[in-house]
Amino acid sequence: LMGRMEMHKSKNKKSTCLGTNEIKSRAVVKYSAAPPPTTYALLQEKTDLKLPPANWLRESPQLGPAGSTVLGSSSKSKPFSSFGMAYDFIDSIGDDVDVVSDSENIKKLLKIPYSKSHVSMAVHRVGRTLLLDELDIQELFMRSSQTGDWTWLKEFYQRLIDQKWQRKKKSKEHWYQKAILSKFLYYSINGDGAAEPVPDSDNPEERDDECGAEEFGPSWPATFTNTASDSEESAESAPLDSKYALGQVASKEQNLATLFNEGENSQGLRNDFVRNILWTFEDIHMLVGSNMPIFGGGRYPAVSLRLRDNNKPINILTGIDYWLDNLMCNVPELVMCFHVNGIVQKYEMIKTEDIPDLENSTFSTRVVKDIAQNILSFLKSNCTKEGHTYWLFKASGSDIVKLYDLTTLCEEAAEEKCQNPFTLPVAVLLYKVASNMMLKKIQNRKHYGTIRTLLLNCVKLLDQDRHPQIIASAHYMLAELFQLDEPPEEGVGGDSLPAGGSEDSYSDDEEDPEDLPEDSDENGCCGTTSDPQDDSKAVAIIKSVGELSVPEKYKSTHQIRPIYAFPVSQDKEERCRHVLSYVLKGLKAVDGSIKKESDLPAADPNTPIPLKYEDGSKDVEKGMALLLDRAGPFQEDLKHPTRSGMIPGSWQHRMKQQLFFKASKAYYVLSDAATNLRKYGRALRYIKLALQCHDAYCSVSSVLHPRVLMFHSQCLSLCGDIQLMLAQNASNRAAYLEEYSYQTKEDQELLHSLHRESSCQAFNMATDLATDPEYQLFVSSKCYEAAHELLTSRAVKEHGPEQLAQVLKRLGNIRNEIGVFYMNQAAAMQTEKEVKKAVSVAEQEMWKKSFSCFEKGMKDFEAIKDSTNTSLLLCNTGRLMRICAQAHCAVSDDQSRGEFSPEEALYYNKAIDYYLRAMRSLATRENHPAVWDSVNWELSTTYFTLATLLQDYAPLSRKAQEQIEREVTEAMLKSLKYCDLQTESARQPLYQYRAATIHHRLASMYHSCFRNQVGDEHLRKQHRSLAELHYTKAARLFVSLKDAPCELLRTLLERVAFVEFTMAGQCVGAKLKTLTGALDILMETHHAFLLVRKELLEEQTSPETPDSGADSPTSLGLNRKEVMQLIGVFEPSFSFLMLQLVKLMTGMKRKPSNKDEDLLKTYKNVYSKLLRAEKTAPLLSRVDLFLDLLQQLIQQTGSGDHGASS
Repeated sequence: LMGRMEMHKSKNKKSTCLGTNEIKSRAVVKYSAAPPPTTYALLQEKTDLKLPPANWLRESPQLGPAGSTVLGSSSKSKPFSSFGMAYDFIDSIGDDVDVVSDSENIKKLLKIPYSKSHVSMAVHRVGRTLLLDELDIQELFMRSSQTGDWTWLKEFYQRLIDQKWQRKKKSKEHWYQKAILSKFLYYSINGDGAAEPVPDSDNPEERDDECGAEEFGPSWPATFTNTASDSEESAESAPLDSKYALGQVASKEQNLATLFNEGENSQGLRNDFVRNILWTFEDIHMLVGSNMPIFGGGRYPAVSLRLRDNNKPINILTGIDYWLDNLMCNVPELVMCFHVNGIVQKYEMIKTEDIPDLENSTFSTRVVKDIAQNILSFLKSNCTKEGHTYWLFKASGSDIVKLYDLTTLCEEAAEEKCQNPFTLPVAVLLYKVASNMMLKKIQNRKHYGTIRTLLLNCVKLLDQDRHPQIIASAHYMLAELFQLDEPPEEGVGGDSLPAGGSEDSYSDDEEDPEDLPEDSDENGCCGTTSDPQDDSKAVAIIKSVGELSVPEKYKSTHQIRPIYAFPVSQDKEERCRHVLSYVLKGLKAVDGSIKKESDLPAADPNTPIPLKYEDGSKDVEKGMALLLDRAGPFQEDLKHPTRSGMIPGSWQHRMKQQLFFKASKAYYVLSDAATNLRKYGRALRYIKLALQCHDAYCSVSSVLHPRVLMFHSQCLSLCGDIQLMLAQNASNRAAYLEEYSYQTKEDQELLHSLHRESSCQAFNMATDLATDPEYQLFVSSKCYEAAHELLTSRAVKEHGPEQLAQVLKRLGNIRNEIGVFYMNQAAAMQTEKEVKKAVSVAEQEMWKKSFSCFEKGMKDFEAIKDSTNTSLLLCNTGRLMRICAQAHCAVSDDQSRGEFSPEEALYYNKAIDYYLRAMRSLATRENHPAVWDSVNWELSTTYFTLATLLQDYAPLSRKAQEQIEREVTEAMLKSLKYCDLQTESARQPLYQYRAATIHHRLASMYHSCFRNQVGDEHLRKQHRSLAELHYTKAARLFVSLKDAPCELLRTLLERVAFVEFTMAGQCVGAKLKTLTGALDILMETHHAFLLVRKELLEEQTSPETPDSGADSPTSLGLNRKEVMQLIGVFEPSFSFLMLQLVKLMTGMKRKPSNKDEDLLKTYKNVYSKLLRAEKTAPLLSRVDLFLDLLQQLIQQTGSGDHGASS
């Protein structure tokens, strides 16, 4: 009647610790609607409390609801009072607080062993917290008689507990005592205000009869029979107050105004207490509601006021009442006013700690503490299932306390869920606690298991047709629990639920069934009046209330944390599947709440048909433009219902957006994981689903948030990666097609839900599995371009610099890939030409495309200052220039290679420019050794090729010989400059071979110049010394290679010829010296012949594997034809030398020394053997002969095997 008026409301954090050496008590006032305590008025002796004061029953902030108790409003059952408190202090529920209840219920429980009166309470579990509410059987069954609800419980009660139930009326004495207490309190705030008559409402019996029917109406929630218009009104009244908040959970099919609005009919779920207190009693944390009036005065700032009949002594129950009230409310003193027949006699002040020792009401505080701990342990051990309504019942006069699971009994009675009025408040509370924990989940992940259990139990309690919003929101939160963008941290949870635990219950970690005390056995027997049938229905029984006074009779399990198992799998795919399963359930709940004439909308005529590559590149461009339009950040506001009939701004609309986005993320993670496993067909299928979810998201969104656009660019980027990988792995296309075509039932159902909002065609072009690698590369580049365009758009520009750098890197890479693709095509066209013809238009087209891609790629890499990749693209452009040069080689009429053309020179020089730019881009080898070495090799190769072509196909028709020689020398020396002979690497033998070849070619060129030069003696000397130098270097390098005997032999033979040529015109002494020098050079061929012999022997031992030297730089083995040709030069040269030496030595005028004679003898011997040698003998025999002859000379001259040792 009084309601919650506009009182002074304050949230206090006042706390006091009261207690003796025996017990610990601490109370913190969390909320108070009362003004600061004012001093109570001391009534004069002989004041008649039967007369009403002038202010009686007027609204009083000081008294709150307590003053109007005469009307019976506070005696009316508040079956949801604990829920009202729980909603207000949601932070404390589930973890910090053990019990939430009205202080009256706490007192009733702690007095069980002392009192004969009946106890009937509803118990609900949320995490670690128990919610206790009075379950007034009389009121309940009166309601049952009127509405037909709870008939199953009434029948159960009558059958097993009290066969002759009838409503007990309160006595006249009860109402008399209430009336004078109310008047006393009004006198105490009004002083000696004159009494004034009050209308007939003072007659308690009449009032009782008047209130009869109404008393049982408003305090219980109405059943779901209200009109649709009421529900629509309520649906508009409450906005969403946070991301996960319940907001307005009503839909058109239901009306929950009585639960959530601050209306007259909702008092059952409101927190109507004047004070909410966090009370710690020993180790038990309780959130209690109290309406006790508190006054100032006395020795303390706060006292409680009590009225006692002087003729009736205080009994133990009253003493415990007073003591507990004062402890709970931080009140250190009690003021007692004694009266006789309503006439005030005297006042007495008692300290709170002295109350247990009052005469006639002595009790042990330690025993009260033991009772509290035992009752809590009993309830926590047996009320294990969240969402279940338990009933704690003790019949009047009985010693036995029983606990029933009403949810199970209700299910057995085969009535609908909603027949239990607690179902919805419990579900909403589970939801609210989970929602509150979700807002803090970033700070504390250990709550994940708790949140999951709360939400699963919440969903179990609700009917999807009646409460789709809570169900959809709960499933969205369940999906949110699974972290998709990072690996799960250690300690968050195991791989699965622990053995023995279930998702909807809490079991104690350290408690085995065998360890439970006998008394808490589920089938414990009962010794007195109850029917044995009753025991089988009870969850647990306390056989005698006396047991509650025994310390730790019931194991103190409430200190043990319950198991909150959260199945966190290390497997990304499993986590995503969990997410998608919850998203699907959420979408089904939303779809079910939208009234639709047809299940699925017809196909949208404006929807573009999926585009294929075969339709031509224009269609592809069109498709990509459409893709970007869909991705654009600015669209028109949604004003009309969506395709499925959703109203923009409705809860369904907001929920679908969140669910679509979550699904898109899950599919993205699945796609990314499949890409890492190289399952590219599966990856493409998942990214297609991710983009379809995004498409549906776009169709129900007006403006896209930057984070959504950034995520979308990630999807496009990944799609580009997958298409690139598919293009590069064309050989596995059949396997990829099989992966791509497979689809789970869950995916199909999700697609069905997406199609209710969108045709999901916008990204088909990007996600089709094509058969043409060129098309796949093209699609990949378009995906990256679209991602880049998104990230550079105004809406996102400032949000993703890191992502932009990654996309630019990918863009540069794909452009390089496409450039290489076209370049290889151009090279293939060149090799396929049967006859060397002029450059075709198709080739030129390929060059242009390739060059354009490389240029764009370079710009992308330069934008992110990626010098390594920039130099790689410059290197590839250099290679393209060389392909262009090769295509321009001149062909003469007889199809032989013509002179080196100016076009070739132009392209080779361009290639050199690009390689030099690549070197400059890298700056030093330390920046990236592998790329540096690659560029270095290519540059050396280009200079060498240019020089070789100039030398072999000299453009004498255009240039003078001297100029050509200068250009060749310059190019050869530059190539030599980039031959890295020092760094040990796989390329080192190749560099050595090239350097040796360069020295040999230069020596040959200077040799030729020396032979042909006439007149300029200075120039001839210069050429001679340069030829000598280069022959020496070439020989040394070929020797070090150990697998180039032919090249070494040729070099040495050319050098011998060169020396022989210089002999012309010399005197006898000089000639002898020159010939001896030539012989020394020839003896170096011993090393070359040893290598030839070794290879010939290897060929003989393994004739089946002629390519046995495949791993060496000269991988084709010994070239017999070349060896034969070289021997054809070597033999006559050797013979000529021997003959000339014999002639000169025999014709000498001075007397020969012994040494000279021995030498001459050896020379003659060698010469004669050479003359007699069989020209048709096997190659190996001839090589053995040469080795034998050379060895004789080496031993005789004592010169040693220079070649072998150098």
